[in-house]
Amino acid sequence: MANSNWSFNTLDQPASYEQTGVSRTFMNGVFSWMGIALAISAVTAYVFGTDMSYLSYLVDPIAGKMTMLGYIVMFAPIGFVLLMSFGFQKLSATALSGLFLVYSVIMGMSLSFVFLAYQLGSVFVIFGVSAAMFGVMALAGYTTKTDLTKMGSILMMALVGIIIASLINLFMQSSGMSYMISFITVIVFTGLTAYDVQKLKEIGANVEGGSEASAKMSILGALTLYLDFINLFLALLRLFGSRRS
Repeated sequence: MANSNWSFNTLDQPASYEQTGVSRTFMNGVFSWMGIALAISAVTAYVFGTDMSYLSYLVDPIAGKMTMLGYIVMFAPIGFVLLMSFGFQKLSATALSGLFLVYSVIMGMSLSFVFLAYQLGSVFVIFGVSAAMFGVMALAGYTTKTDLTKMGSILMMALVGIIIASLINLFMQSSGMSYMISFITVIVFTGLTAYDVQKLKEIGANVEGGSEASAKMSILGALTLYLDFINLFLALLRLFGSRRS
């Protein structure tokens, strides 16, 4: 994850009223940025996925192959995540926010391919289910008094396992293994949602409200939760989505 190296050890320390207020403001910013990015991605995905005049920029309708822009859209999100994560110290909050917004557009273009593989109604239903699951786990992570650090460490190791298994399955093309990977992915990102929200809440309580650092961390936090949601959504779609015949 983008902020997996952030750490905190303040869960057992009582938060002051001022810290609670700063943390709440910080989390409002995180969820606002995440919501904006998801809205942009959703609209972009719908436009490109349901309008052939836009989709033709990504897929050649005659050859039935991806265009150069299609390949760029497929791999560019990884570059944006790395740039925002590793450039966190050097980039300004304005630059990070601009990159995040551009990233959400490119991710929307990339996600438009789900409309080619799955029925429209199925995509909407799974999106709603994903939003409900994400919301429940985010609330759990925000309100729980239990330290989720150990759980987060286990989930991060499981995530590495998922990545390795997915790479192996690129060559094996096993439907059974693909199903198992998707099932474990749902579990991992459901747990990571609660863990990341708790971690961000504690970070928010220890930053200077209204500072440049706070603004930058809220954007990176939004990126983390955005990725949690997208991965949860895609895994659920692979498991329960109705494919086009």
